[in-house]
Amino acid sequence: MASPVTTTLAGVVFGLALAAPPGPMNAIIAEESVVRGWTAGFRAGLGAMLADAIFFVLTLAGLVAVLDSVPAVRPALYLAGGCLMLYFAIGAIGDARATTSFTDAGRAAATGFRKTFVLSLTNPYQIGFWLTVGVGLLESGTLDVLSYAPAVGGVLEGALVVQTGSPALLLGFFAGIAIWVVAYPAALVAAGKRVDAFAPTIAALSAVVLVGFGLLFLLLGAVRIV
Repeated sequence: MASPVTTTLAGVVFGLALAAPPGPMNAIIAEESVVRGWTAGFRAGLGAMLADAIFFVLTLAGLVAVLDSVPAVRPALYLAGGCLMLYFAIGAIGDARATTSFTDAGRAAATGFRKTFVLSLTNPYQIGFWLTVGVGLLESGTLDVLSYAPAVGGVLEGALVVQTGSPALLLGFFAGIAIWVVAYPAALVAAGKRVDAFAPTIAALSAVVLVGFGLLFLLLGAVRIV
């Protein structure tokens, strides 16, 4: 059986592996960081993390599975999430046009927390995670942690198997997400202070990611309705 320290560290690795890949949440965190500074990027990350904490509690209570059993829920979530992403992309495009350097836009209140929080709550992929892997985290047994790492999971399969249903694993999992929420905006701002010209580019790329995922979600929602 793995030691509590090993299990906690495995949870940290798992949390980082899930939080780090590119996607709409990290696009918003990047936009907030380059436009409004580290604090705004950190708050945006907290929005997504809070949604995960809520899903954790709902999974623990069995309510996520009940919600997913209603056929109309998934298409509705895809459509709502797609519309929200496109709406937020409009703001990101405006930021990209107005931004001339990192953290130069103190003109507007940071809204990243609300953006990531709402998007996370309407994200079918996030619900799907808590219906599958999330349930596995809560139940007593074993978990092949690195097999879920994007792109390299197949190569790392079997390299780190830990006990599930352990408070140490859950603590490490959320600690890993928290580390990303703190470090990712800090890295962007630190790099940006040296290369200010990249600020509009990062804001523009954030808008592109949001548009891409927004259209994808709308398509998936429409297909599921048909």
